[in-house]
Amino acid sequence: MKLGLFGMPLHLPTRSLGETIEEDAQKVIYADEIGFDEAFFGEHTSCKTEPIAAPLIFLASVLRQTKQIKLGTGVIALPNHHPALVAAEVAQFDHMSKGRFIFGIGPGGLSSDMEMFDVEDTPYRNERMMESIDTILKIWSQDPPYDIQGKHWTISLKKSVIPELGVGYMPKPFQKPFPEISMTAMSPFSSSVKVAAMRGFGAMTANFCPEYVVASHWKKYVEGCEAVGREPAGEAWRVARNMIIAESDAEARDRVMDPEGSSYYYFDYMWRILKAVDYTAVMKDDPKKPDNEVTVEQLIESMVVYGSPKTVLDKLVAFRERTGPFGGLMMASMDGAGKNREWEWETMRRLATEVMPGLRSATAHAQKAAEPA
Repeated sequence: MKLGLFGMPLHLPTRSLGETIEEDAQKVIYADEIGFDEAFFGEHTSCKTEPIAAPLIFLASVLRQTKQIKLGTGVIALPNHHPALVAAEVAQFDHMSKGRFIFGIGPGGLSSDMEMFDVEDTPYRNERMMESIDTILKIWSQDPPYDIQGKHWTISLKKSVIPELGVGYMPKPFQKPFPEISMTAMSPFSSSVKVAAMRGFGAMTANFCPEYVVASHWKKYVEGCEAVGREPAGEAWRVARNMIIAESDAEARDRVMDPEGSSYYYFDYMWRILKAVDYTAVMKDDPKKPDNEVTVEQLIESMVVYGSPKTVLDKLVAFRERTGPFGGLMMASMDGAGKNREWEWETMRRLATEVMPGLRSATAHAQKAAEPA
């Protein structure tokens, strides 16, 4: 069972960009120190609340200050970029990290970015994403000349190739044949999870998905594996959750329900954002429930894992039994303004040192029990 950190990231829009980037960097460094296996950070170009526009640049800033933790994009929104540029930048970062890299990809989930890059139509956006990753993999698989014809992009590099000088050659990744690729999912019964499974990619379930949506992603992953004749395994599936861990259940509940707490702010923000684009079904544990009957407190109760270390361990074991055998647990990164930094770092420490040993033991036991006699 891998332990990861997953950051959109999300911060108060009144905070300075430099301050929040430094906060996120220190969080990754701390995660590395206390035993987290992975850290993913996302990409949003047009939002002060979700302020990292270039996750590779951000992740490069912590490379020399971390030792073991793998760094991933969560995600690069492929429809918004030329695939040749992504291929070159990802290959460079993979070398800079000496293979401590996971290539998270997706269509993008921020409506203002979709409008700005003119990819608001969902089928069009998904089509561009899949053509982009196919183009990137073709670039990495060959030397020049390049002649990759597509509907959205054409890669042609034939005339300006000078082999003895290395001119005209696209860089290939450090990891062979390429880094681990994982796709994000947030919709109920997301087709992208099936596509990921069919392509041999990993899948990442967003933290603002209620339990039935998480379980639906495992069903789609199994469906995708079966479609290509591969045995489904949970190692390539990561699930993100908001978590608050304190000394006692009562203290954790006070923190998670505190209107000045970062978890409360997060779910209020996400609910308002999804209401604005009429996509609230993603967050509701009952899709038929009217939006005006949903409260932030209800969203928190349905999607945040909180309590003492023992309570959180029990909740996570039961959650995994109900949803599916995910092989990666990702703690959602929150804003650290005021008292929230201390609360979040305590949660990270307790999760890594007090909860994960028990969860890994329970996971191993469940896997052994499931093996044929």
